[in-house]
Amino acid sequence: MNDNWDKVVKFSEDGTTADGKVVQVVNGGIIVLVEAVKVFVPASHANVARDTDLQTLVNKKVRVKIIDVNQQKRRAIASIRNAENEERKAQEVKIWAELEHGKKYEGVVKSIANYGAFVDIGGVDGMVHITELSWTRIKHPSEVLKIGDTVQVYIKDFDTEKRRIALGYRDESDNPWTKFLLAHKVGDVVEVKISSMMPFGAFAEIMPGVDGLIHISEITDKRISKPAEVLNIGDKVNAKITKIDAEGKKQIGLSIIAAEEAQEKAIAEEAGIQAADEEILQEVSEQPVQETVEEQQSRQ
Repeated sequence: MNDNWDKVVKFSEDGTTADGKVVQVVNGGIIVLVEAVKVFVPASHANVARDTDLQTLVNKKVRVKIIDVNQQKRRAIASIRNAENEERKAQEVKIWAELEHGKKYEGVVKSIANYGAFVDIGGVDGMVHITELSWTRIKHPSEVLKIGDTVQVYIKDFDTEKRRIALGYRDESDNPWTKFLLAHKVGDVVEVKISSMMPFGAFAEIMPGVDGLIHISEITDKRISKPAEVLNIGDKVNAKITKIDAEGKKQIGLSIIAAEEAQEKAIAEEAGIQAADEEILQEVSEQPVQETVEEQQSRQ
């Protein structure tokens, strides 16, 4: 027993943390068994929320730091809070030393604000901006994440002087723009949904997360002063992809007029083929039928 007590005293002298197990709840705190020695942890040092029932800690393994020792009475006071804070600081130093762009971490969502979510990546908090949470537009981060979620994030940017970390969350494989480029090209006619209108034209959703602009001059061949004279939000129309800016501003040009022309051309071509086929059939039907040898002999 003396050897175990000496170990507890050494933990105090060295300032190192120790492993323990919560064995009992007592007035004002809990008892933690460290090296078979009972040490007292005040409730304020248990590192739990004020309204937490301390009984929920019983039988749990914890890390503690010995903060006071009474040699005569062989009593020791410890702190879970101090131990966790110390280990967090050590982990923080480690993470800042190894940070690099693109490095992936598993983190826990700690808090959510209107502009983004804060994620603990193991000792350091980083922020995922609302624009990085989803490839589609969202109004609030809570539409994607909630406090306590375990998430996969990566380092998007960091500032060692200001101690700020910007995290990325979206999966590049789900990038709607990438999916669009794989599925479509200039000249394709697609069904789009009118999503919003401006004086100069209408924006239309080609696929979730990807919109194109139908300029007012490409809506109809009739003169109009605003898109709303012809279109309504929610309308589904066919439009031809006339431009794709894949490298710059990622803009897509659409044309309803060009789509209608393409459809008329296709109909005309199909009608032309049918007309040609009918003409050939007519020519064949008008040709005299050649008599067979048997028919010639029977006439003679």
